[in-house]
Order: sequence, then C-alpha cells, then structure tokens
Amino acid sequence: MLQLTQSPSARVLASLEESYERCRQITAKYSKTFYLGTRLMPEAKRRAIWAIYVWCRRTDELIDGPQSEFTTEETLDDWAAHLESLFQGQPLDDLDVALVDTLQRFPLDMQPFCDMIEGQRMDLHRSRYETFEELQLYCYRVAGTVGLMSTVVMGIDPAVNTAPWMQAQPLPNPAEEAIALGIANQLTNILRDIGEDAQRGRIYLPLEDLERFNYSEQDLFDNVIDDRWRALMQFQIQRAHRFYESAESGISVLSPDARWPVWSALILYRKILDVIVENDYDVFNRRAFVPKVRKALCLPKALLRARVS
Repeated sequence: MLQLTQSPSARVLASLEESYERCRQITAKYSKTFYLGTRLMPEAKRRAIWAIYVWCRRTDELIDGPQSEFTTEETLDDWAAHLESLFQGQPLDDLDVALVDTLQRFPLDMQPFCDMIEGQRMDLHRSRYETFEELQLYCYRVAGTVGLMSTVVMGIDPAVNTAPWMQAQPLPNPAEEAIALGIANQLTNILRDIGEDAQRGRIYLPLEDLERFNYSEQDLFDNVIDDRWRALMQFQIQRAHRFYESAESGISVLSPDARWPVWSALILYRKILDVIVENDYDVFNRRAFVPKVRKALCLPKALLRARVS
C-alpha cells in the first residue's frame, strides 16, 4: 500500500537518490509492462517517468486504493493543494522529492495533473457512463493526461524540421497522439478489469453499447459469456485498436531515444487485447496478461518500428 499523504514534520526527507529508487521500485511492482518500457529510456528520462507514474498511482489510489472508502471531495481538495506545493518546489514527503526534481528538470504543465484529479472526482460520484463521449472524457482525465506528461519528458526530435522550408516552423506537438495512447491504454485497462470492477458495482462499458448488443447490466454481474458478449467485446476491442492506431503517428516525432520505449509500451499493452481474445473474452474468471517470453519477443519488433518510422 502506498502512503498517500503525510504531514510535514521536522524529520529530514529522503535524499534524491533514495526517492527516485523508491519510485523505481513502485513502478516495477505495480506496472510490470510499463516498467519494461521505461528501462529502455536514458536514465534521466526513465527516472522522471517513474516519479510521474508514482504521483499518478497515488492519485488513483485515492479512489481505488485500500483507504478509498474514506476519500471525500475534501480529500481531493487536499491532494490538489499538495500538488500546488510540488509545483512551488516544496516536497511534503519522501516520494515528492523525486517529482519536485523532475518538475525542475522538465517543463511540465500543471494542468494535466489537475485534470487527473478531476478524473478521480468523476470516479468518486459515478459508477456508470451512458455514452462513449462521457467515458472518453473520463479516459482523458485519468490516462490521456499521462500521455501529455510523458511527452514533455520524452522530448521532440528537432531533426523533424530540418527541411529548409520547415526551419522557421515550430516543432510539431503530438499532443493529440499522446492523448490517444493514454485513452487506448485506459480502454485496455477497462476491458481487462471488467470482472474486478463489476465486483465493486462499477461498469465502465458505455451503457449505450450494452443496449446496442442487448446485453444487460445483470448479465454482466452474472458473468454471462455468450454471442452477445463476444460481439460487445469485439466492438470495444476494435475501438481501443483505433486509438492505438491514432497514437502511432505521433511516435515518429519524438526524440530518437524515446521511440523504442514508446513503441515497446504500445505494442506490449496492445497485446493484452490479444490475450482477451485468446481467453474467449472471459474477463470475469481469467485476468489477461502477456507472458514474459511474449514480452521479450515484442522488443525487436518495437525496435524495428522505432528505426523505420
């Protein structure tokens, strides 16, 4: 369990190295696929991504963590005030130390962090989404924001503007593609975790889609797997794939040392959808995960895509 808040005290906070190391350990423990991608980055960038990941996880645990039953609007207000302290260069606990350093090294905007907190507010009050448009806003806030944060750390390749007629142009901004990748990842999470979410009374599949395939909420809570369910899941998986495809074009403008890690993360996460299909869409009794051997086999493919794109 991650400690979400800690009152300032007279004790000395962790050193910079200790803070980054703890961020690394947390990332490795809770997001193995994502962590594998970060290991391919240069040290400064991967450490920054670990610090950002840990803040995002702590934010998520306000709603989904062991102490989430005690989370209120005031809890989120306090966390937003905590965030402001970080952007003012004032760490309040050991894990903050790494993020404050990251904020000083990279020109991160505070707005995506604030938007993520607003995503948690949505989770605090909602357990259903009527339309995909509503769900897409939620996905942007809790995951598309991560794409925006990460892109700043990854950096843009200045060589994309080497043509004489482009040198006066600003560097491209792959913000839409970064958001698309975050949304694709979140949709994948939603499909993988349908069973776990149902046990908590939550349904993230748009209710309009359930109606489209004549599949009821009660069917979902009863873990019904039939042709209606398979068709519904195929529809959701195809939607997630479209977001992955939209994200791909943005990778080519990233700094060269970031392309392999991002391609690796995209391919590895996308493989979760393949495993769901292989499991005959049983997300109630079987958790979809990509075995280590298959992950390793994805890395050369990702490297090739990074070099030719």
